Amino acid sequence: MLIQIQSRKDFFAKVSIASKEASETNYWLRLIKDAEIFDRQESKKLVEASDELVKILTSIVKTGSDKR
Repeated sequence: MLIQIQSRKDFFAKVSIASKEASETNYWLRLIKDAEIFDRQESKKLVEASDELVKILTSIVKTGSDKR
């Protein structure tokens, strides 16, 4: 999917939304892992991948905020 960015401000607004959504997804993945709904090792891998994504997106948002 191609997302068109019209400005720097627009880019950081979209990344901020993505960061919030990734954080929420991370929350639900942790609940699934703790409830042992899926294989524990697979759930752990998903949570770890989600953690990394949240860190990356949060870093991008902070970098954008610092430059304003």
